[in-house]
Amino acid sequence: MVNEAELLWERIIEKGIGINENFAEALNLQPGAKDEEFQLLENTLGVILPEQMKAFHKIYNGQEWNLGVEPFVRNLTLSPISQIIDNWQFLQDEFDPEDMEADIESGIKPLLWNAKWIPIAENGGGDYLCLDTDPSETGVTGQVLYHWHDWGKRSVEASNLFEFIEVCLGEDSLHE
Repeated sequence: MVNEAELLWERIIEKGIGINENFAEALNLQPGAKDEEFQLLENTLGVILPEQMKAFHKIYNGQEWNLGVEPFVRNLTLSPISQIIDNWQFLQDEFDPEDMEADIESGIKPLLWNAKWIPIAENGGGDYLCLDTDPSETGVTGQVLYHWHDWGKRSVEASNLFEFIEVCLGEDSLHE
């Protein structure tokens, strides 16, 4: 699985360099996550991390956000483990599901926020790409969904992280 994650990272960087020759540096990628960090994340969130997420973060533990950082796909910055924990705690404390109506597709439990969602990437505007470790009966553990801060739409974007990245790599631009 690590080999597949390495290939995905290579393809992301290669495609990005085709758009911006300084793409690799502008990603601000962090050194790979350690087993202790994964354990802390699992313990804090009370979940078992999907193996694809672990393989992806073992290579690069997300991105350090600063002005000018390039998104790794679409408009998303990949969060390091420490930021995933911070974002999850923020969503646990601050998200009020009473603020909007839910528009939930099948495969996802009918919740606007689920503590078993792992917010692995963000767009800087309060929206998160999440891995669902608690799907409905018709869903798949590890499926990918967006958590929009101001819109109750919740839909499965891909059945797993690697499939989501493949979809993004197939788009005209990494930043669609």
